[in-house]
Amino acid sequence: MERSFAREVKSLRLGNGDVFHGEGILAITKALLQSGVSYVGGYQGAPVSHMMDVLADARDLLDEMGVHFEASASEAAAAAMLGASINYPMRGAVVWKSTVGTNVASDALSNLASAGVVGGALIILGEDYGEGASIIQERTHAFALKSTIWLLDPRPHHATMVNLVEKAFELSEVSNTPVMVEYRIRTCHMHGRFPCKDNQRPTLSRKALLEEPAFDQERITLPPSTYSQEKAKVEKRLPAAIEFIREHQLNEVFDGDLTELGIICQGGLYNSTIQALQHYGLADTFGKSRIPILALNVTYPLVPEEVTGFCAGKRAVLMVEEGNPDYLEQAVNVLLRKADLNTRIHGKDVLPQAGEYIAEVLLKGIGRFLEKASPAGIDTGGLNDSIESAIHAKTRAGELLAGPVPKRPPGFCTGCPERPVFSAIKLLEKEIGKVHIAADIGCHTFSTLPPFHIGNTVLGYGLGLASSAAVSPALPSRTVSIMGDGGFWHNGLTSGVSGALFNKADSVLVIMDNGYSSATGQQYIPSTGVNYQAQPTGMTIASALKGIGVRWLKTVETYRVGKMMRTLRRALTTTKPGLKVIIAQSECQLARQRRIKPTVRKKLADGKRVVRTRYGVDETTCTGDHSCIRLSGCPSLTIKPNPDLLRIDPIAHVDNNCVGCGLCGEVADAAVLCPSFYRARIIQNPSRWDIWLDRLRRRVVFNTDATSSGSE
Repeated sequence: MERSFAREVKSLRLGNGDVFHGEGILAITKALLQSGVSYVGGYQGAPVSHMMDVLADARDLLDEMGVHFEASASEAAAAAMLGASINYPMRGAVVWKSTVGTNVASDALSNLASAGVVGGALIILGEDYGEGASIIQERTHAFALKSTIWLLDPRPHHATMVNLVEKAFELSEVSNTPVMVEYRIRTCHMHGRFPCKDNQRPTLSRKALLEEPAFDQERITLPPSTYSQEKAKVEKRLPAAIEFIREHQLNEVFDGDLTELGIICQGGLYNSTIQALQHYGLADTFGKSRIPILALNVTYPLVPEEVTGFCAGKRAVLMVEEGNPDYLEQAVNVLLRKADLNTRIHGKDVLPQAGEYIAEVLLKGIGRFLEKASPAGIDTGGLNDSIESAIHAKTRAGELLAGPVPKRPPGFCTGCPERPVFSAIKLLEKEIGKVHIAADIGCHTFSTLPPFHIGNTVLGYGLGLASSAAVSPALPSRTVSIMGDGGFWHNGLTSGVSGALFNKADSVLVIMDNGYSSATGQQYIPSTGVNYQAQPTGMTIASALKGIGVRWLKTVETYRVGKMMRTLRRALTTTKPGLKVIIAQSECQLARQRRIKPTVRKKLADGKRVVRTRYGVDETTCTGDHSCIRLSGCPSLTIKPNPDLLRIDPIAHVDNNCVGCGLCGEVADAAVLCPSFYRARIIQNPSRWDIWLDRLRRRVVFNTDATSSGSE
C-alpha cells in the first residue's frame, strides 16, 4: 500500500479564481494539467517518487480529461514514451530520479533529442544531489550539454515553478527540442501557493484521436538524417531556444543598490543564497537583496546578452553553481571574454569545489567573496562575526552534548523482512567463511552498514547479479548476489538473470520479494499482484524465472532465519552447477502496518477482539552478551540497566516500537543464544473466555510461585 494522496489530489481540480495551497510536487502536477498534457509516465525515485503516487490517486481526473498515465517499467521505458511527441503535436511529460534515472534512459533520450519533437516533451527530474542524497554525486547538466536538451532549474517559488512548466512546453515546441526541468528535494516538499488556471484538455488524446499515423523519414535516427538533425540542433533549435528564453524572460533579475557587485545563481539555489545574504544584513525577510542577483531558471542554454548585460559595469560577480565541473562558471567567463568585459568572476575559488550548497556553505562562500571584492559601504571586518553567529546554534548543540551531533545513517525499518536474510548470512559465514556479496540498489543496500557490513559492491539498480560475473570465477567459493523485487523487474531479469543463464554462471542469487518498490514509498510493481488501476497482473517472480530457464529455485519466508540458513548453505555447497535462486519472501513491514492499522482501529472502535503479538526479554535470563543485537540490528531491540544489583552489564530490552515480527527470537534460536526471548499476546476487547483463561493462568502462576517460595 503506497502512501495515499486521495485528499490532496482534490486541489488538482481547482480553476480560475482559486488559489492552490500545497506541496511542490502537487503544484508541478497541477501545472502539467493546466498545460494540456496528453500523457504522463515515469518511474519512482527520490525526491519525486510521490509524483507517481499523486498521479495514481488522480486517475479519475486524468480519465475525465483523457490524459494517459502509465507507471513505466523503467526510466528507459518512460523516456521512450516521449516518442509520441516526435511526430504528433502531443504534449507529454515523464518523471524519474536523476542522475541514475537519466543514465538508464540515456539511449531513448539521445535518440529523442536527435530526432527532435513537434509536441512539447518535458522530463521532470528529481535532482538528488548533495550530502543528503541517496545516489552518486553527479549532475544532470552534463547530460543536457552532450545531448542538446534544454535544462531548467526553477527558483523554489510555487508561482514561478508553475509558470516555468507551462513555458517549458512552449520552449520545447518552439525549438523542437525536449526540455529537462530539475527539482531538488527542498523544492519538491516545499509548501506554498499560487493562483490557479483551468485545467486544459489535451488537443490529442484517447478522447480526441489522431486521424491517421504520420511518417517523416527526416525524423528517423539513421544516417543521413542524423547529420541534418545534428546540424539543426546548432543552426535552428539553439537560436530558437535562446530567443524564446530572452523574449519571455524565463531568467529573473533582482536589482540591488550595491551595483558594483553581482551574484549569478542557479534558480534552484536562489532561496539558499538569499538566506545566506540575510545573515549579513544584505537581504531582508521578504528576499529583497542589496546585491543584484541573476537567477538562472534556465541553466542551458545561456542567453549571452543576459549574462553580459548583467555583468557590465560590475567589478566582481559571484557564480553560485553547485557541483563539479563548473560548467556555468566556465561558460560565463567565455561569454565575458568574447564581449571584451573585464568583470572578475568568482566561484569555486571561494565556494567548495563539490558538495551541496546549503545555506551555511553559501554563508562562508559569500563572506569570502565580499572580502575579496571589498565593496564600498560594507564592513568586511565583521564578516567572521556574522558567520560565527549564524553557526552558533550548531556549536551550542555540540557543547550541550559534550561532543558533535552523532551521525544517523539510514537503516532498515523496525520489523523489515529483509533484515533476517542478512542475519542468516552473517550466521552462515561463521560456519563456512566469508562470502563475496554483490549488493544492489534498494532497502537491502543498508546491509552494508552496521551491524551487518554485508555487501562488497553496489553497481546499479537490478545489477547485483551482473556485477558478480567477473569476480565469481576468481573466488574459491560461490558468490551471493542480492536483488530486490523492484530491481528484478526494472533491470535484473534481463541484465542479470538472463545473462547468468546464457553464460552458465555458477552462483547464488537472493531476490528480496517484499511486494512493493519499498525504498521509494511502496509503489506497485508487477509482482505486487495488481497495478495502479487495481487490475490483477497475474505476474510473479517465480513464473518469470522459470520461464527463462531457472531450474534451481527455492522460496523461503524471510523471518524463518534457520530455514534461510539451511537453504543458503545448500545453495552454496551443492555440487549441482548453474544459477541457484532463492526468493526471500515476506511483505514489507511498513506497508503491512499501513494496511492493517485502519482495520485494527475500526475493530477497536466497534468493540471487537484484537490480538497483537509482542516480544520481550526475560530480565533474569539475559546474560548481557548482546549477540542478539549484533545479529539482528532491529531498532526496537536496545539495552537498559540491569535490574540485578550484582551484575553491571546492561541487558537487552525490546521497546514499544516492536511490531511482533519475531526476528529477535528467530535469531536467538538459529544462533543458539540464551533463551531469554519470550512472545506475548496482547488482547484488546477480550472475550469472556480470554478473561476466564487469564484469571486461571494468574492463579496457577501465583500458586507455583508460592510453592517455590515455601520449598526454599
